[in-house]
Amino acid sequence: MGDSCSNKCTVCKVGCILILIGGINWGLVGLGGFLGSDLNVVHMILGAWPKVEWLVYLLVGVSTLCKAMKCCKCCK
Repeated sequence: MGDSCSNKCTVCKVGCILILIGGINWGLVGLGGFLGSDLNVVHMILGAWPKVEWLVYLLVGVSTLCKAMKCCKCCK
């Protein structure tokens, strides 16, 4: 990421972690598509609990929107 998350508030740090998880997961999903396999790590870990899996996807999306819109005071 372009900006360092080390001097950010806790909300920003959690957001950075969630965005990192989402980015890696989507990269693996794309790679899995080319390799003919399912590399969705979030689904592999949480597939038995679909509502928890959806919650992770929702949190990643909300974190991305918050970072993009610079909702947090330390991001402005």
